[in-house]
Amino acid sequence: MQTAVDAAIEAGKEIMNIYQTDFNVAYKEDESPLTIADERAHYIIKTKLEQKYPHIPILSEEGNHLSYDKRASWEKFWLVDPLDGTKEFIKKNGEFTVNIALIEGETPVFGVIYAPAMDMLYAGDKDKGAVKIEKASHNKNINTLFEHGTVLPVSTQNDQKVSVVASRSHMSEETKQFIQKLEKEYDEVETISAGSSLKLCLVAEGKADFYPRYAPTMEWDTGAGHAIVEAAGGIVTNVEEKKPLVYNKKELKNPWFLAQNKK
Repeated sequence: MQTAVDAAIEAGKEIMNIYQTDFNVAYKEDESPLTIADERAHYIIKTKLEQKYPHIPILSEEGNHLSYDKRASWEKFWLVDPLDGTKEFIKKNGEFTVNIALIEGETPVFGVIYAPAMDMLYAGDKDKGAVKIEKASHNKNINTLFEHGTVLPVSTQNDQKVSVVASRSHMSEETKQFIQKLEKEYDEVETISAGSSLKLCLVAEGKADFYPRYAPTMEWDTGAGHAIVEAAGGIVTNVEEKKPLVYNKKELKNPWFLAQNKK
């Protein structure tokens, strides 16, 4: 856990160095944006994880994506998004994160999400629970995190009011319909916008009751946040099957999912 936290914070520092410059933006085959910050963060995280745990494979958005035949035998692996929310990074609104998860079998057991522009870190462990810590670059010792961090969830809504967090960049028609359905069930429905995996962090905190993601995501977008939500007592489920999201699938694209807190 300490290595993952250190890697996330170090990658975040490099991301912020680039954030202050007039960086160039390239585009991948799927038309998603790519910056030098994505690439440098990937290199930092990959290097630190491999130095400490050379036997644990890494699946990173910016790394090599091995075929399922080669991944199927993995008992555990690191799942990494070096810069989640590249669109938010380009817009310079601060709502981007570094995501690192440890997956055992097909389940996230530990996750760390670091928001470098805010110096805010979220961590979740299936045995220790979930915490949030401010000024994380100054308080990155793992024992400090779990002993002195803010235990999640930190707030709950009343029974007649719910809040829904939705993507700032990806609001689908199905998400709008989900919100309309809630409006028929509750007296008050508040909609919150947020970028990157911070949406999952808001669910873990209890600041949002639901995060419906009825639009495409990849495993590295959700692994760390999934671990944190579940460590905080929430659930992240496949909308169609009503079962928890699973990882290291043959197809790395996630199905539609719904994250919700303990309410």
